Amino acid sequence: MSIPRIAVYSGTFDPFTLGHGDVVRRAAAMFDRLVIAVAVAHHKKALFSLSERVGQVQQATASIAGIRVLPFDGLIMDFCATQNACAVVRGIRNLTDFDYEAQMAAMNRKLRPEVETVFLLPEAPLACISSTLVREISKLGGDVGTMVSPAIASALALVHTKQGA
Repeated sequence: MSIPRIAVYSGTFDPFTLGHGDVVRRAAAMFDRLVIAVAVAHHKKALFSLSERVGQVQQATASIAGIRVLPFDGLIMDFCATQNACAVVRGIRNLTDFDYEAQMAAMNRKLRPEVETVFLLPEAPLACISSTLVREISKLGGDVGTMVSPAIASALALVHTKQGA
């Protein structure tokens, strides 16, 4: 009996975009199980609460086999250890992302050399999408329907309607 190959894909996912979903679909096909780790995000002000983000990611990935969505706090390498993960998946859209993620991968390797970092690029039409830009476009009344799921687009509109009231 072989040991299942488990990977972790982490982020704040505020909100979870179609680019994130693309990375999840492809990573899920590469590993026996994929744990999506939704970060507490102490370092930035999240638009959605941790429980809302976990629920949004669960809803967006419900049709993909082998996925588990969990909240996490602390070092991603410690979380990988608790999940018995052999890899951490990172989505990169451009050279700026790659530079940052390469530094993080090197540091993570120092912390847990047995956990590999796998970089995945989203499909080309999704490469320009970032959660930060989605939040900004939505806040200014723009259409984010081609960047996030319909449920997340509705949640964004609701949040911005409440903030504007």
